[in-house]
This record gives sequence, C-alpha cells and structure tokens, in this order.
Amino acid sequence: MKHLFEKRVSLDGEWSLFYAPDSRLKKDGYRARRDDTLATPALNTVEALKQSGYQTLPARVPGNFELDLCRAGLCEDPFFSTNTLALQKYECMHQYYARTFEFGGDPCGYSLVFDGIDTAAEIFLNGEQILTCENMFITHKVCVEDKLLIGANELVVHIKPATIYARRYPTEAMTTAQAYNFASLSLRKAAGGFGWDILPRIVSGGLWRGVSLVQYVDNRIVDVYGYTAAVDPEAKTASLAFAFQTEIDTDFSTEFELEISGACGDSSFSVRKALWHNGGKMSVKLTNAKFWMPRNYGEPNLYEVHAKLWRGEDLIDETVFRMGVRTVSLKRTSVIEPDATPMGKGDFCFIVNGQRIFAMGTNWVPVDAFHSRDRERLADIMPMLTDINCNIVRCWGGNVYEHEDFYDFCDENGVLIWQDFAMGCGWYPQDAEFAKRFEFEVEQVVRKYRQHPALLVWAGDNECDVFASINPNTNILTRRIIPEVLNRLDCTRPYLPSSPYVDEEAFRTKLPISEDHRWGPRDYFKSEYYNKKTVCRFASEIGYHGCPNPASLAKFLSADAMRGWRAEEGKDDANVEWLVHAACMEPKMGAPYSYRIGLMAKQVRAIFHEEPRELDRFAAASQISQAEAKKFFIEKFRLGKDFHTGIIWWNLIDGWPQISDAIVDYYGGKKLAYAYIKRSQAPVALMCAEPGRGVIKMRGVSDLQRTVKVRWSVRDLTNDVLLSSGETDLLPNSVRTLANLPHSAGDSRFYLMEWEYEWEGNTVCGKNHFMSGIEQKLDLDEYINMMRKAGFEGDSFFL
Repeated sequence: MKHLFEKRVSLDGEWSLFYAPDSRLKKDGYRARRDDTLATPALNTVEALKQSGYQTLPARVPGNFELDLCRAGLCEDPFFSTNTLALQKYECMHQYYARTFEFGGDPCGYSLVFDGIDTAAEIFLNGEQILTCENMFITHKVCVEDKLLIGANELVVHIKPATIYARRYPTEAMTTAQAYNFASLSLRKAAGGFGWDILPRIVSGGLWRGVSLVQYVDNRIVDVYGYTAAVDPEAKTASLAFAFQTEIDTDFSTEFELEISGACGDSSFSVRKALWHNGGKMSVKLTNAKFWMPRNYGEPNLYEVHAKLWRGEDLIDETVFRMGVRTVSLKRTSVIEPDATPMGKGDFCFIVNGQRIFAMGTNWVPVDAFHSRDRERLADIMPMLTDINCNIVRCWGGNVYEHEDFYDFCDENGVLIWQDFAMGCGWYPQDAEFAKRFEFEVEQVVRKYRQHPALLVWAGDNECDVFASINPNTNILTRRIIPEVLNRLDCTRPYLPSSPYVDEEAFRTKLPISEDHRWGPRDYFKSEYYNKKTVCRFASEIGYHGCPNPASLAKFLSADAMRGWRAEEGKDDANVEWLVHAACMEPKMGAPYSYRIGLMAKQVRAIFHEEPRELDRFAAASQISQAEAKKFFIEKFRLGKDFHTGIIWWNLIDGWPQISDAIVDYYGGKKLAYAYIKRSQAPVALMCAEPGRGVIKMRGVSDLQRTVKVRWSVRDLTNDVLLSSGETDLLPNSVRTLANLPHSAGDSRFYLMEWEYEWEGNTVCGKNHFMSGIEQKLDLDEYINMMRKAGFEGDSFFL
C-alpha cells in the first residue's frame, strides 16, 4: 500500500560501524546485565564510540555485519571453501551502527522507521535512547518529532550478539530443536541462520532492511483492507468489503469523508461516505467482476484501488493498493481413512472462487544467507516460477518474511502463496512473555500481507507439530495466538496450525495425514515408500539431491576439493569442503548434516550400474537421478488427480553455494531437473504411468479450463520405432489414457512423447519422456545418448 501524502527520506547508504566482543564490553562496563541496566553510561554517541577504542570500519545499510568485514578485507569470501566456519568467531560481537544526517523544517509528524533490524537492539537519537527492539522480522517505528534537531542529528543503533542475548531466556524441559538451533527459539530471528541442512551457520547482525525518516500528515488514512466477501462466477458479481482505520485530530470526524474506488479494465466501483468514527467498514456490490484466478485456471486480474480522505473539497490523504476479487477455502480431512481402495478416503484441496485447484510448485527458502541481499536477487529468481509453470509457492518457516516485490510478482502472475509464520522444527517457548512478543509480530505480518490475493493460506510453522515431544495441540502459539489474531484481522483465507498439521484426530489415531512432507528413506525414488505408500492428498515437501554443475562447484571449492567428494578413495567419508557445503558446520563425519554428501552418492548408485569417479560424470549422474526423481514425484501426483490435489517440491534455488535438493544453484546454474520439471508441469502434458499388467499407459493431462485438441505421437527411442500417434480432445482438468504401450518385465526403454495444440491463437508444442526399467540400473552413456536423440541438448551442462 502506497501512502501518497507521506514524505520519506532514506537514511540508507554509508554508515560507520564499531564492533567489539561481549567480553570487551563487560570489561569496559558497558555490558548489559540480565535486567538490562548498565554499569556505566551507554555508548550512545559517535564521539563516545570513537573514544571507546573499538574496531571501526565503513558499513552499508541495508547490510550485514559480515559483509562489511569482507568489504574491508578483514575476512575472506564466506562462501568459498571452508571460510564460512571462520564467521563463527564473530558471533560474540556487539555492533554499533552510526551516522549523522541533516534536518531542516518543521519536525511535526516525523518518525524514524527501521524496516529490518537483526535482531536485539537499542536505538539512540542525539544521545537519547528512543527505542529497544527484539525482532528481526518486523518494522520498528518511533515518533521523533520532539527529538529532532534543526541541523545535524546523530543516530546510533546498538545491535547485541544474538547467541549471547538468547542466554537470558531459559530452555524448558519439553523444548525441542535441531542441533544448532536452541538459541534461535527464544529470539524472533530467522532460524535458518543458526545452521540448517540447506544453510550455513551465520548468526549475523545488521540493519538488513532500509532506514527512513518519515513524516505522516495529521489527519490520515492508516490502513484500508479490501477483501472479497462472496462471489458469483456465473453472474460475474461479487460482494466486496473495505475495513478502514484513520487518524482524525479534530472535534468531529464527520468533517471527513472517505472515498474508495477501483478499476480493472472496463470493470469499476466507487463508494464515498462520511466518517462517523475513525474506523469502520464499507461494502460494494460489484458487477461485471474481473476475477483473480491462479495459473492454469484463469487470469490473475487486479484492481487498482484508491482510498481518498476528503475534508470538504480538500483531498488531505490518499493511499493506493491492488486487490484481487477472489474467495479461497480449504476442503480438508484430518487423516486418510482406510477403505477398499489403495489410496483410502480423504481430501485436502484448495478452492478458489468455487473452483478446485490442483497446486504444483516449489518451496521458497532464503535466496541468500545474508538477508540484506535478498531483494537484489529476486528479479532474476522470480521469473523462474512462471517459466516452469508453478502455480503455488510455499514460503518456508525458517526464512524471513519475503519482500513485497515477491508478493507483487505472485499477485501479477497467478502464483498462490502458502505462508508459514517464521518458526521451524522446534517446540517454541510457551510463556506469556514470548507469546506477547510473538502476537505483536503476527499482527504486523498479517496486516502487511493480507491484501495480496496470491496469499492462499497461513500456516503456523514448519514441522513443529512433528517435532513436538508432547501433544502438539497444546501449542498456544499456533492453537491460540495466531487464530485469535486472524479472527480479528483476516478470516478470509484458511489457516493450518502447522505443516504437516497433526490435529487431535491425527495425534490419536496415528493414521496417515492428508497433507504431509514426504521425505522418507530417500532411497530409490520409485521404492515402495514413494510409489505405494504416498497416500497423502497433498505433499507440501518432497525432494531429492542433485550435484551442482562443475562450473558452479569451481566457484566455491578449491582445486584440491574439485578432484571429488570423497576424503579417501574407497570410503564414503566426504572431504571437509564438501561437508561444509552440505551445511555441516562441524566438518567431520557424524556431525549434523554430514550424511548429505553420502546420501547424494547413494541416490546415484540406486539407478546406475556404478558411481562415476570423475567429477563431471558424477555430477551428470547425480543430476539425472534428481531429475528423474522429481519428474516421477510430480507426474505421479498429476496422473492421480482424482485423489492427489497438489505437490510442492523442494526446492527452486539455493541461498548459498550448496550441494542440495535445489534445482538451481546459488549462482543461477540450472540442474537437469529444471528442464524436466518444466516439461512435467506444462499445462498440457503427456506422461506415462508405471508399468502394470504388461502395458505402460500413456496419458494426457490437462490443467486448462477449456477443451483442447491435442495432436500427439510416442516413439521408442531405444529401438527408434514410432509406437503410436493420434489426435485427441483433452477435457478441462482431465487425465485421459491415449495409448497402451506393450511392456515386458525387465525392459529398459526410453520413450519420447511429443504433442501440439492450439491456444489463444498460438500453436503450443511440447515433449516429455519416460524411462522404463530404471530399477534394472542404467548405463550413464546410453542414457545421455538417448537424451541427445530426444533433442534435450541444452538441458544441462553435459549435453
């Protein structure tokens, strides 16, 4: 939401940074005691900091402490070799960010606004403490109209070392967390930064989002939330509601009128009423409605809405925002009850404007281990979502809440957003003090993002239910705090207390749940676990390892480590650099996440006769293994649309140079899985079911909303034989068998399917493949030869 009458002065750019370890502050008497009193006056001015003798260097805002150290030449590239381990010695550092700025004019209405402070900090303006904060995720704002000086002003932000600050909070007996993450539980700081299987341990600090001086007008619009109360798609009508809040500083609010108007193409609405209170609600009956729909299901139409505050004939404030006309609900059963069918009885399906949606897309994790760089990377990453036809993205709970640019992109492109609140894989504090801090965060996050039509569902956390050592339904954060906030601020979309969500029925019966994370044994991807036992209706996590391109490996591994992943020939122990870049922060076998390199090699051996020793060939085999696995997962769910309703695979891109499940490495290098997923997620695609009863059923799948006439063919490239061809109507949201291909047990064949159809005046062409007999073990060279015959050149580095 843009407030057009605000005046905003950026304080981003060059700052000064002073830093010292906690022990030095303790020695100098500046170390805060447990009750936050100080033995001596605080370091609250630039002059005091200069006299402290602490180390100093130039800093950038937005930024991170460690990046400033790198720019100053005080630490090496943290993403190369094992350098990230050296950053752990800075976890004890206090950071003081300081700058001066000039101010002139009337200070009335001015506030300092910090869009992101990582994490516990105290802020001083002209030597006076004006704010304390303890949350990385939210905006911090403080009125300074009576503290600004005409002329030069000094701003000092003292950021405390997170690992030491967290010690003030007790660890309760029932607390659970991953190995490196206990300190993260009490802090409202991104959990991934403490070390995860996808991220290094970099417990950073800094002003990671912008700092501004903002002037607000006296009588103003604080907030307008427009939402869709009901829709009638057949009649093209909708009921809209606008909840508003203003600040009025006169005797009578009726001196003011609020006008709300919106337009999308030839559809428009307008309403204007006097204010009988500073808050309220307006309703609109919309005709000729342009509905917002996700990809494959229609157009993501957006209305530009203007809210104007009038005093007589004078316009005194205006805000602008976009909204989509859509309703969303979730049809869900807790568990999958056994019945006479292999898949059991149950449901988990999102419904948009009355239409059941098959969701397919990716988990969204931090795009950079240093969150100050998140926004600058988004422009190159977000278009990948639409390139591979994702219509959903799950914002994982170990991350920060993503920048508005990301939500705007999803709004504009029909990509649904599953938003976890920022908690993951642990049992978080349940005391009243933490609950109060968390509630404030939830309120701000909900207000900030609720306007986006792409926002499909709120989820309380990532995997905290399954990490609980007690009944997860006793969790007050996800069962009481969040629902109470949503009941007040946003009851227009579904809420899941956790993902996966273990409600009372699931906890009691132990039956398979309807929405699940399908990691399992991570063995052969067509094993019984993945092929037969995946009865969940919706998989919100599932993945498989793939080695990055050698050109990318060379950017973060030394020449010695580029010889291969093994520390010693003949053993499955990984060398130190490969371990570190599997996010093992104690580079030794047996430490957390040290298994991940060996896991990748095991997955290669699951489908190939042998594990290649040359790095280029190993990377090729690993990428084929990953690509075939993710292709299988997606196609299994799409072919089973009668019972499966969605799949969100893990994951699009790495947040640092890593050997991982991502299909794009940190540097933008696309693994083979990217091309395979793009084919498997095409709106209309041909794909094969697993062999059974002597045949392979080749089927056409359509997620489009109109019937299309598809011209298709299928060839056995192993023997270079055309097996079948035809022209077939594919109905909307359908799966249809097009051909039965003969199959004998043990056959290993590479089938190429090609098709074309007309859509909106264009001929759309596609191709896909199916490899039978993978369980019989593949020959790497033969497989690559088949890929070339299929015309897959350019899919990966080895083609």
